[in-house]
Amino acid sequence: MDERRISVALFGQEFSFYTDAPDEEVQQAVTLLREELELTGLSLNGNAVPSSTMLVLGCLRLVARCVSQENAFSRFQAERKLDIERKHLISGLTDKVVAVLQG
Repeated sequence: MDERRISVALFGQEFSFYTDAPDEEVQQAVTLLREELELTGLSLNGNAVPSSTMLVLGCLRLVARCVSQENAFSRFQAERKLDIERKHLISGLTDKVVAVLQG
């Protein structure tokens, strides 16, 4: 898919960027960012925090979750690799035991 310009409105401001991601993924990302910003509990109503700061904080929170998920996936992959190695080891030992018993 070719890159195209996307415009997104957040906090009454329009942000434009180029992406080759499908529209559905872009909308999911925007929705996720909006939800994350709502969870921060920081108020925009009283101008307590500038919108640009809110957006950066929301993005940092999302990136932190992504890093956590990457780490969890890496641990899962390592555990899966060990499971496969154990399965091969047990299978090899089982074959040897069967050969000795039939022997």
